[in-house]
Amino acid sequence: MTKDINLPPGLLISAPNSGSGKTTIMLGLLRALRNRNFSVQPFKSGPDYIDPAFHLAAASRPSYNLDTWAMPDVLMQKIAFSAKGADIILTEGSMGLFDGVAQKGASGYGSTAEIARFFNWPIILVLDIRGQAQSAAATALGFASFERKLPFAGVILNHVSSERHERLTSVGMEQAGIEVLGALPRRGDLKFPERHLGLIQAIEHQNLNKAIDEYACFITQNVNLDRIVELAQTKNFDNSSSFIFTTLQANISHLPMIRLFPLPIRI
Repeated sequence: MTKDINLPPGLLISAPNSGSGKTTIMLGLLRALRNRNFSVQPFKSGPDYIDPAFHLAAASRPSYNLDTWAMPDVLMQKIAFSAKGADIILTEGSMGLFDGVAQKGASGYGSTAEIARFFNWPIILVLDIRGQAQSAAATALGFASFERKLPFAGVILNHVSSERHERLTSVGMEQAGIEVLGALPRRGDLKFPERHLGLIQAIEHQNLNKAIDEYACFITQNVNLDRIVELAQTKNFDNSSSFIFTTLQANISHLPMIRLFPLPIRI
């Protein structure tokens, strides 16, 4: 008789495209949940080495990379088990939800959606709704229905300009059957500085802890944290695979080829 290995319940923060506010929302959620005495395990989709350092600062727990293109399934499972002892998992996606490479790698095409599917983590879609209202619901519905078996939790609206803007957008979301988990008013002062390839490194950010605290406060005021915790779920993995739990430890050199980097990046 085999026994399932239980991961903490998890969620995945994604968006239609880069620049939607995923990282700042991720950091705010990590710190806001930590402030509620949750132990939160962060992960990052893809080989990004900058975001995990911010995750560590926000959650006080090391963040690891998960990459379906570069890593075989067994290694992804092994990395995920670093969440042991945490109350909840939050994973930050990269680029748009379904964006990947053209050629299949060690496991898949490298999209954030593949990670959500692999671990059965519901997706929270961050939507930048500047310049639109009800039309944002069509975008959300397209993402929610593009891959029917993909778990979809709801949306967080970003850059909301007014109460009327929020109401109009929520009308569209209700019509589309999409749950709104939060609505963030437009605030340019809470944006993290960026360079050509994304955020500057955490070590370069002055007053980083204060900035994360401010964003956590902003998230707490405008996002339904109780509902987010309630929506978290994960897949159970069977520990009958000695390759994962024994051979992987003893014979790491015999793993299938892992592209780009040999081990998950830890910062």
